[in-house]
Amino acid sequence: MYVLENESEDPFQGTWNFKGKIAAKTDKWAIDGNVFYHNECLYMLWSGWEGDTNGQQNIYIAKMRNPYEIEGDRVLISSPIYDWETHGALNDKDNPPQVNVNEGPQFLLRNGKVFVVYSASGCWTDFYALGLLHFQGKDDLLDASCWIKSEKPLFQQSIKNKVFAPGHTSFFKSPNGKEDWILYHANSNRGEGCRAKRAPRIQKMDWDSSGFPVLGEPVSEGKKLKIPATETISSLK
Repeated sequence: MYVLENESEDPFQGTWNFKGKIAAKTDKWAIDGNVFYHNECLYMLWSGWEGDTNGQQNIYIAKMRNPYEIEGDRVLISSPIYDWETHGALNDKDNPPQVNVNEGPQFLLRNGKVFVVYSASGCWTDFYALGLLHFQGKDDLLDASCWIKSEKPLFQQSIKNKVFAPGHTSFFKSPNGKEDWILYHANSNRGEGCRAKRAPRIQKMDWDSSGFPVLGEPVSEGKKLKIPATETISSLK
């Protein structure tokens, strides 16, 4: 993973400088970096290999010294262990016959509850899905024992709605700040894999009575959705 820096307040006018590679002490293959602040500390999440060869991708977290340097070493917080996380057969002479995947981690915070939503199984399969980690500790996000994985997927393919391999999500608020939405990519037919036919999609999400995210079922591409809410009527008076 690499980082660029722009000292100008206007990124379209300033000069971008290459700061270098972001890596933990182990410096292993890594993708999908997600940087976030929590309790006035800067952290990074990512997906990577334990060693130097392909075969499994895990989710790691580390504290950052600044936006382009990791402080200390990485901490493993998730590996593919459930059946729905281990669809990863390959027919590729240049790779292992099976690759189990946890990738695309995204930090999610609401009402003091800390979550990480991640993608599981190979994106080249129809079983690509989203999983959930919940932090049950106090302040130390580097305490791996406090990250609890949900046993079932948070979001997965819908044969009924013809949505396959939904994954790699991010989150955003509606313009009025009152709705939560997800952005993810998926395919409309079986077997379309990670290539050009997958497309970005959005839909509204919710929260259950315990404060956990509820993503529901991926909607079909033909369904019309209300756009994210803008200003409320009362605010326009």
